[in-house]
Amino acid sequence: MDKLIHDDKANTTISNDRATIMKLLDIVHPSAKTLVAIANSQDSEVGDGTTTVVLLAGEFLKEAKPFIEDGELAVSIEGRSFKEKKDLMQKCAATTLSSTLIGGEKEFFASMVVDAEMAIGEDDRLNLIGVKKFLAQYQSIVDAEWTIIYDKLDKCVKSGAKIVLSRLAIGDLATQYFSYRDIFVLLFEEKQVGNERFNIFSGCPTSGQTTTILLRGGADQFIEEAERSLHYAIMIVRTALRTSTVVADGGAIDVEISRYLRQHARTIVRKSQLFINSYAKALEIIPRQLCDKAGFDATDALNKLRQKHPLPSGEGARYGVDINTGGITYTFANFVWEPAVVKINAINAAIEAACLVLSVDETVRNPKSESAQGEAAASAMGRGRGGGPALLEGHAPPVNFNV
Repeated sequence: MDKLIHDDKANTTISNDRATIMKLLDIVHPSAKTLVAIANSQDSEVGDGTTTVVLLAGEFLKEAKPFIEDGELAVSIEGRSFKEKKDLMQKCAATTLSSTLIGGEKEFFASMVVDAEMAIGEDDRLNLIGVKKFLAQYQSIVDAEWTIIYDKLDKCVKSGAKIVLSRLAIGDLATQYFSYRDIFVLLFEEKQVGNERFNIFSGCPTSGQTTTILLRGGADQFIEEAERSLHYAIMIVRTALRTSTVVADGGAIDVEISRYLRQHARTIVRKSQLFINSYAKALEIIPRQLCDKAGFDATDALNKLRQKHPLPSGEGARYGVDINTGGITYTFANFVWEPAVVKINAINAAIEAACLVLSVDETVRNPKSESAQGEAAASAMGRGRGGGPALLEGHAPPVNFNV
């Protein structure tokens, strides 16, 4: 069903696109804004799964709440083997390096740091002796950059192109390079379509990198919703063409991952088993929500899926929710598919958002300064002729004596 959103500026939007609806909501809480951000990221990355990523993030937070309320969540490394300690330390170091300039090689530098620290032992002294920083082979780097630029320009010429279009400005080097080789705009046509004028490039090969879809309609709301719907379809097709794998949808892949995590949790004797089971339970929010929205019993459908998925043949892993009957169905046979990258991106984004919110222990609100308002009010009082003296706090009002 479509939703009608009316904002405080009297703008009306009719849409059933989840990312659009979340953008238009007047959200104040910082944690909720984080969920909006990951929904927008999911929409821009793969074009689908915006509802999934928000549901998963919310469910991860819900399942983590009891552990936060219980108190300490730190994982002890006492009694673990040397290899386990080293792996944990490398993960800690890699996390620290993720947002730095050398984040692209964080595994290499993390291993280097851990090896150096574990070689020293538990000594608290930190002395960096003989660390030298210098630039090497500067000229070779500059020459390599020029070589890359000329290679790109040469590829454009060898392609036989007679026109070069760029979203950014073309430098003098590229302009002269193309000018010497007679590359310029061969045909430029401008057409009037409705109230707008369009620049049209025709005769391009079908294998080109640019296509244009022109939408026209009688109402702005209809055109905007049609544009969002086409964007959604284009992103799905593009994602499907660029990925080589699909997974069973309808909650099938979510239940299967949940089942696998529960099996893995049984092999762990530490506190981590509780966290993994909670994570597995959170993944079941997708089939549960599908049943709730369709008006069916979610518990009954989940029980059937849990019974079907462990089948030895492996076909049970592709059973999902049937929203038409309220039961379960073999989703691959019914073409209920989803590109694997959509689910991977949704789960990763939901985990990152949940970890971000859980890492916050206090919210600090910056109050608005009242000094500026007080000064403005004080200066406004007593202005103009005959306005009388301003009344200041702690001073008595003037008294008139009639003789």
